[in-house]
Amino acid sequence: MSPVRPIWLRLAPVIFLVLWSGGYAVAKAGLGYAAPMVILAMRFALVVAVMAALWLVLRPPLPKTRAEWGHLAMVGLLIQSVYFGMSYYALDSGVAAGTLALLMTLQPVMVALVAPRWTGEQVGWKQWSGLILGLLGAGVVIAARAAVEPPSVAGFAFAVIGLGGIVAASLWEKRFGVQHHPVTSNLVGYAVGLVGILPLLALQDDLSITWGWPFLGVMVYLVLGNSLVAVGLLLAMIRAGDVARVSSLFFLVPPLAAVLAWALLGEVMPPVAWGGMALAGTGVLLATRKAVG
Repeated sequence: MSPVRPIWLRLAPVIFLVLWSGGYAVAKAGLGYAAPMVILAMRFALVVAVMAALWLVLRPPLPKTRAEWGHLAMVGLLIQSVYFGMSYYALDSGVAAGTLALLMTLQPVMVALVAPRWTGEQVGWKQWSGLILGLLGAGVVIAARAAVEPPSVAGFAFAVIGLGGIVAASLWEKRFGVQHHPVTSNLVGYAVGLVGILPLLALQDDLSITWGWPFLGVMVYLVLGNSLVAVGLLLAMIRAGDVARVSSLFFLVPPLAAVLAWALLGEVMPPVAWGGMALAGTGVLLATRKAVG
């Protein structure tokens, strides 16, 4: 008889999915109150403060070698500075929240194609077919959105660079990653990410913030909801052996992100775009699905 799963763990997939998907729309809403790098710098600084306090209480082990420090720092730079930094620039340049979420869902496809070159394995037809379907689906969504709101070339360029950041971080982690306590890895990652975006913050023309409850709500959501609760639930589900369930959750992020962006921001996703999302999701599933037997 299998042990009864605690109710919080049974609810974790739903809570994680909503918090993670909503992050795209909430981040874009926050851009109405402050510039991208201002929001991101505040988010990272607050997370570092929380993680530093947790580290002082829990005293988890630190990396033992200079190489381990370097690998943690590199992953943090690629994810926090490149992925999040360019994603925020993409949103600020007019890329729809649902479209950005869809583009970032292509990350496992890109990793599946590139990672074998690091290990000497062969790339099968499923990976290439998945990439083609994923790109076609993304193209359908982008074209459908263009009929409603003209696309920004700069925005999509930022999105592609951000996608490259998360792909590079995944590949780096695959090759050089060492398991560390979540508090340690997050503290180092967010601290490096904060340092990494400081040059971008210095280049920001307007550093002003329109203070008020809406902006405070955005920061609470991004810090507590996205950076702490969602990531904590993600790690808890992985440790509980729900890796397959976690992977499947990410296929649901783009449509839910689009729905939440429509509810919060009024972003319209034309009917044909939903077909594009389904096509892209099928491609990602095909490219990342493990063979059975």
